Amino acid sequence: MRIISGTHKGRRLSAPKNLPVRPTTDRAKEALFNILMHRFNLSEISLLDLFAGIGSISFEFASRGTQQITSVDKNSKCCHWLSKTSEQLEFECSIVKKDVFEFIEQTPQQFDVIFADPPYDLTKEKLEEIITTIFNRNLLRSDESLLIIEHSKFINLSEHPKFSEERRYGLSTFSFFDLN
Repeated sequence: MRIISGTHKGRRLSAPKNLPVRPTTDRAKEALFNILMHRFNLSEISLLDLFAGIGSISFEFASRGTQQITSVDKNSKCCHWLSKTSEQLEFECSIVKKDVFEFIEQTPQQFDVIFADPPYDLTKEKLEEIITTIFNRNLLRSDESLLIIEHSKFINLSEHPKFSEERRYGLSTFSFFDLN
């Protein structure tokens, strides 16, 4: 995994091979951040990274100046690696070891950007449950806030009423949702 831009640009991070993760590709991550940089001042937003894995998205946001980062994953090895690595990089990330579905049902916080990168074998119904819960619980802070779901290109989420657009990169799709 590589941090693409910001204070730690070019930094390579080697996570243990035995972690159950599929990090966002550099190409897809670069394209995503090109979109986000035109929409947000990343140093002024709060991020919720769901299914954080090894922190590819969390660390990219942190390197680009985001100060309020909450990374959620239920795997204890991933959370340990996230904590250790964020400390080494001197990033302030709040690491939460919890099932994502439980977390979004219970958190009182709101966020400017919510990024979810669930396992690609998660069903369309489960992805829709994430989206619906986030909107029903008002976890997005404002009309400018975004929910981004990374998922297999074989799943179509465009029929959801909060869907705004999708971008495809290889086998991956980013689906964007907002309050408008």
